[in-house]
Amino acid sequence: MKNAQRTNDLAIVGIKAMVGVVVLILAALLGYILITGLPHVSWKFLTTTSKEFGAGGGIANQLFNSIYILIITLVISCPLALGAGIYLSEFAKPSFLTSSIRTTIEVLSSLPSIVIGLFGYLILVIKFQFDFSIISGAFALMFVNIPLLTRNTEEALHAVPHSQREAGWALGLSKTRTIMKIILPAAVPGLVTGVILSAGRIFGEAAALIFTAGQSTPVISYSDWNPMSPTSFLNPMRPAETLAVHIWKLNTNGITPDANQISSGASAVLILVILAIIILSRWLGNFLYRKMSGTK
Repeated sequence: MKNAQRTNDLAIVGIKAMVGVVVLILAALLGYILITGLPHVSWKFLTTTSKEFGAGGGIANQLFNSIYILIITLVISCPLALGAGIYLSEFAKPSFLTSSIRTTIEVLSSLPSIVIGLFGYLILVIKFQFDFSIISGAFALMFVNIPLLTRNTEEALHAVPHSQREAGWALGLSKTRTIMKIILPAAVPGLVTGVILSAGRIFGEAAALIFTAGQSTPVISYSDWNPMSPTSFLNPMRPAETLAVHIWKLNTNGITPDANQISSGASAVLILVILAIIILSRWLGNFLYRKMSGTK
């Protein structure tokens, strides 16, 4: 008995040590990025373009482009992934078709983003002549996002106890109404977690966007709200260099004398925005859960 207890204690200590190593690695990585980058971040750095700031600084366009592409990608992919996840979890019966769908999702989720970028370049940019544009980047990232969200949706719905489904059926609710009124509200925290993970990956994606959204941003006006105008910041058909692509280009091309400082500052901003997305999404997930489930 003592030997078993000692083994159990050693196993717990080992697991805690491994968790501690992971936390230390993450803290060191984030600490290095923030310590080296935050001194170069200022309000002017965030709200002006490179031409307005001087030299190569100013990331207003890149920051807005990243957020804009993130929103469009989520708007396109979330409904599709939610529908696919609900079908696989609640309606699909074991069959060759269901197995093929799951295999396809696994293959898509494991594809390197550079391959998706090249596919988007050949199909969206060349074949359909969308050129380098925000919409091309959003559609390319859709192929990255849908497999992750679909798999997460299915797992989140599977995590809801089957007794809750039976309770809905006992009340005379249809299967669809049970899903909408009982299962989905209970699965909201898991669903929001999936959106968090996918949003973070989308915001930090570079390889797929190099070949689809482009590596430059034309002159745009933030006072032009007409999405069809070539100079409008809302125009989805214009090229758009995102923050992650901007960091990659600065570190590979070194096109400005202050490339290291701008790259460090932009990296810190990238990390802070992802952390803000996580915090906001968790708050929103808890709020939606309380709202939809009627709990306080």
